[in-house]
Amino acid sequence: MKPLARYAALNDYVDLAQSLGLEPARLVREAGLDPAGLSMQDRWVPASAVTELLERSAAESGREDFGLLLAERRRLSNLGPLGLVMREEPDVRSALVLMVRHQHAYNESLHIRLTERNGIASMRLHLDTGERGGTRQATELALGAVQGILHGFLGPHWQPAETTFTHPAPHDRATHLRLFGPQLKFDHEFTGMTLYTTDLDTPNPMSDPLLRPYTQQLLDSVDTMHETSIRDRVQELVELLLPTGRCSADQVARSLGVDRRTVHRRLADEGHTYSEILDSTRVDLARRVVGNRGRSLTEIAGMLGFSSPAGFTRWFRSHHGCSPSQWRRAEAADQDRRRGGTPRSGTRSGSGETNPPAAPAGEPQRRLRRGG
Repeated sequence: MKPLARYAALNDYVDLAQSLGLEPARLVREAGLDPAGLSMQDRWVPASAVTELLERSAAESGREDFGLLLAERRRLSNLGPLGLVMREEPDVRSALVLMVRHQHAYNESLHIRLTERNGIASMRLHLDTGERGGTRQATELALGAVQGILHGFLGPHWQPAETTFTHPAPHDRATHLRLFGPQLKFDHEFTGMTLYTTDLDTPNPMSDPLLRPYTQQLLDSVDTMHETSIRDRVQELVELLLPTGRCSADQVARSLGVDRRTVHRRLADEGHTYSEILDSTRVDLARRVVGNRGRSLTEIAGMLGFSSPAGFTRWFRSHHGCSPSQWRRAEAADQDRRRGGTPRSGTRSGSGETNPPAAPAGEPQRRLRRGG
């Protein structure tokens, strides 16, 4: 299946994009991601969508260093629980070894290898998103983030002995020189950096020996994050695709890099079905959007994957005991009541039904769910 990455990979993306005159929400949607999801850093999404977003952003802004500009905003905390554990490691070597060992806990497309020989340490990095397409920006973001982590351990003025990239040099190397120093090579055989093993021996100034036993316990949770079931992956993709109106079993299968039958078979092995996941996700999303009077019920029906408003109404009534328009009117009455106003009655909704008189305070949801 195609690898996933956490939304944390895009931390501070919105601020950077806006500072460069971009429209972040539009770019996020065009890459197949959910703008609202950016606030949920532990949510998993296709790594290929993240790389596509970064490439689009670099192209539209005209900044070949977009990935590095985003990397400059990175902190160790962006790695989540793994960052907490790394911060308490006794030296730089053990922190990096820990990061490499658990790299798939935050990005399944990222592959880092650390080797040491004759006083020289080599860190090689590459991305495999499972799809064709440019990864220059995502690669530079990843290597720049590693450089930022090393600055935290070794000081802001530390520079690697050499930094190399497999892609061509940018027209302007100013950002690369600022982050990595003058020893840069492009069109190289691998992307990575070379440093001295004495750098790895450097004690970690952030480490607290009294805290380390506690942070070690977090490693179990880090390992658990990597154990993503097929059900979790499918649910993440359904949640991602439903609001776009492009959710289907075929689309989910393509995003996972397998065929539709494989998705159904692997879900069955775990005791689940695609229809069950789709239905439960629809229920959650419908509750959130039906009360929003800024969307027509016809639009919501299409967004949730129904071919007609009538089919959506039947499905909604089967789950909630009332029609979407009745639910919407009850929600509006509750909002008016909370604001101290007079509940509206006799108005018409997108379905053409006339509002019934408002129920007493606190009753609309309970009455409607009984089918009243």
